[in-house]
Amino acid sequence: MSAEKLIFEQGAPGRRAASMPALDVPSEPLASMIPPSLQREVLAPLPEVSEIEVVRHYTHLSQRNFGVDAGFYPLGSCTMKYNPKLNEDMADLPGFAHVHPLQPDHTVQGVIQLCYELEQYLAEIAGMTRVTLQPSAGAHGELTGLMLIKAYHLSRGENQRNLVLIPDNAHGTNPASATLANYKAVEVKSDEHSGGIDMRHLQKLLEARGSHIAAIMMTNPNTLGLFDASVAEIARMVHDVGGQLYYDGANANAVMGITRPGDMGFDVVHFNLHKTCSTPHGGGGPGAGPIGVKGHLVPFLPGPLPAKNGHSYYWEEPGPQSIGKVRANKGNFGVLVRAYTYIRSYGPDGLRHVSESAILNANYLKHQLASDYEIAYPQTCQHEFVATAQRHKQEHGVTALDIAKRLLDFGMYATTIYFPLIVPEAMMTRNTRYFHRCHAPDCRGSEEQSRNRHDCAPYHRCGSP
Repeated sequence: MSAEKLIFEQGAPGRRAASMPALDVPSEPLASMIPPSLQREVLAPLPEVSEIEVVRHYTHLSQRNFGVDAGFYPLGSCTMKYNPKLNEDMADLPGFAHVHPLQPDHTVQGVIQLCYELEQYLAEIAGMTRVTLQPSAGAHGELTGLMLIKAYHLSRGENQRNLVLIPDNAHGTNPASATLANYKAVEVKSDEHSGGIDMRHLQKLLEARGSHIAAIMMTNPNTLGLFDASVAEIARMVHDVGGQLYYDGANANAVMGITRPGDMGFDVVHFNLHKTCSTPHGGGGPGAGPIGVKGHLVPFLPGPLPAKNGHSYYWEEPGPQSIGKVRANKGNFGVLVRAYTYIRSYGPDGLRHVSESAILNANYLKHQLASDYEIAYPQTCQHEFVATAQRHKQEHGVTALDIAKRLLDFGMYATTIYFPLIVPEAMMTRNTRYFHRCHAPDCRGSEEQSRNRHDCAPYHRCGSP
C-alpha cells in the first residue's frame, strides 16, 4: 500500500490555504514586544498548501482513525468494545438524560429503580452481597475497594496491616491503587509453567508477613488469559492469616455467567462496565467501576445507596462506619443506564453466551497464530492470550513494536504490546464478543452478532433482509 504523504510533502512553493488582508495597524510595535532573543531569524518552514489540500489531508487521516464500527479490534485492553446503539437510545431517553442529581426522590423513581435493580444484577453476577455504583472507573473502584478493606481492618484494631500482595502479571493500576490507599505493594511471582500464582512463593510471604497482609489483588483469569485453578486454595490461605481477597474485574467477561468471584472466595469485586457491559470508555471518561462486597464489608460502603420500601424507591444514607462518598452525587448515571440495558437485553443465558463466545474466539485465534508466533502459555486460554515476537527479534531483528506498526499500515488495529511485563516482546490479543439482539419481528437468530438491530443479515441465522 502507498505510504501516507506528510503535509510537508504536499502543495507547492507560494501556495496558501487562505489570503489575509493587509494589516491596517502598524506592525513594528508587535515585533518590539517580543525580545530579540526569542524572535526567529528566518521564517518557520511551514507547509505551503491550499485550503482543499489541508482539508483533504486531515479528513483522510481522520478516516484512518480506527474504530470498532469499522473493523477488527484485537487490542488486549479495555478502551474499545462494541457499544450497542440500543444502549445509546435508552440513555438518551428524556426521563434519564434530563434529570438532575439533586431532584427529590419522588420525582426520580425510575432513576432510583434502575440503580437499585442494576445493583441487584451486579451483585448476583459477582456473587456479592451489595454493590456501590459510585466509582467512576475501574481504577477508581480499586482505590475504593482498598479503602473499604482498610476501614474493615481498622475497625478490628488491626492497624499493622499495611501490605497488599500483587501478582507480577497484574495490571499496573493494582500497585498504583495500593500506594494511593497508603499500602505497600508486595510482588507475588507467577508459576512459569501454569501462569498462575506461584503457590510456594505465596506460602513464604504469608508465613513471613501474614499479620501485616491486608489483602491480595487478583485478576482471574489473569492478564495471561489463564484461569488460576488454585484460586480456592489461595482464598483459604489468605483468609487464614486474616487478609482479604480483592478481585480485579478487568477480565470478568471471560467468567460472566459461568462462575462468580464471590464463589471463588473473593471479598471485594470491581466491575469495569466498559469491558464487561459494553458501556463507552476512553479519553478519561465517562466511565463506571462499581464495587461489590461481601456482607462483612457492607457497613463501610460509600453512600447513598439505592433502596426500596414497598413500591417506592429512595436513597439510603450510609451508616457511621462508611468511608464516605468517593465522588459527587450517585455515579455516572448515563453510563449505568447503558450497562443496565445491556444486562436486561441478554439476561443470564445471553451473558453466559457472550463469555463462552469470547473464550471460543480467543482459542481459535490462538490456534491460527500458533504456526507463526510462539504462544507464551500454549494451554487453553480464556478470553485473551499472549503471543511473543521474541523469536522474530532474535532471528530477524523484528520486534513486537515493528509488527504492531505494520498491522496499522494495513488498516488493522494493533494488539497490546509489551504487556504483561513478564513476557518478553509480548503481544496480547483479547477477543470480547458482544451480541446484539435483533428487534426485527421475524428474526429467530436473536443471539448472533449484528451491526444494526434492524438489519440482521448476514449476521443472524434467520437471514431476514
